Amino acid sequence: MHTKTTRQWQHDHIFGQDKVRPGERGTLWVILITATMMVIEITAGLVYGSMALLADGLHMASHTAALGITTIAYVYTRRCAADSRFCFGTGKVNAFAGYTSAVLLAMFALLMAWESINRLFNPVEIAFNQAIVVAVLGLIVNGASMIILGGHHHGHDHEHQHADPHHHGHEHTDHNLRAAYLHVLADALTSLLAIFALLAGKFMGLNWMDPVMGIVGAILVARWSLGLIRDTSGILLDHQAPSVMLEQTRAAIESVDDNRIADLHIWSIGPGIYSATLAVVSDTPRQPEYYKTLIPKDLGIVHTVVEVHLCQD
Repeated sequence: MHTKTTRQWQHDHIFGQDKVRPGERGTLWVILITATMMVIEITAGLVYGSMALLADGLHMASHTAALGITTIAYVYTRRCAADSRFCFGTGKVNAFAGYTSAVLLAMFALLMAWESINRLFNPVEIAFNQAIVVAVLGLIVNGASMIILGGHHHGHDHEHQHADPHHHGHEHTDHNLRAAYLHVLADALTSLLAIFALLAGKFMGLNWMDPVMGIVGAILVARWSLGLIRDTSGILLDHQAPSVMLEQTRAAIESVDDNRIADLHIWSIGPGIYSATLAVVSDTPRQPEYYKTLIPKDLGIVHTVVEVHLCQD
């Protein structure tokens, strides 16, 4: 029986989740800008009796709340990174926040479609000048927000789906930041389509363009949200890592000696980090630590459990 300390075989399960992520500060700035615009529009709508301004202000409030989820997730991930109740750290909080925001975005798309279809069959009088001003202001605010979030979003959203055979195909996607980016992108698209429709209505009399553009915007936003729901739900349900990662791990182990992998599972535990369990069968088995050293470091596998079996054939 081993009676000495086991400390040398122990390690933490933080995996870098205690650090400030690149998109966190940008998200705070976007919340500040969006909340300021929300207060201005709601105040102006109440003072001037403008339903257009009031409606857009309330719309801004919904997105401020969604962006708040992003920020809360970042803070919670950092503060609870060392909490032993989380078996593999708090990396999946990122995916959970992204999933929640994606569901809210899908609901927003449904409301857009419902309201647009209703307006198509039950037209209302449009105050074009006022509505255009609101749409332009919204586009400016959301354009600035996209610029703030865009650098981090594009700089860290590597899907790795290139044709290069040496590419590893693993993701470094910050789904929490991606959700925030999609919210402001959806707002910007809505404003842009609204400006186009309102100008067509004002100068060409095509009032039906306003609800039609609303439907087009709703379809695009729904597609974005469903894509994010698909990606984040796969992480939350421990979906297998991309096949190319599985193939490279298998090849790295089986290219040495007479090793064969009988069982292999790799799954995401946070943005760009993975956990793996594998069972190795060999005529000349070695210690588990040896097989861990064979796995390519750049795959992002930070936690590995290896079973070693002597071949009985």
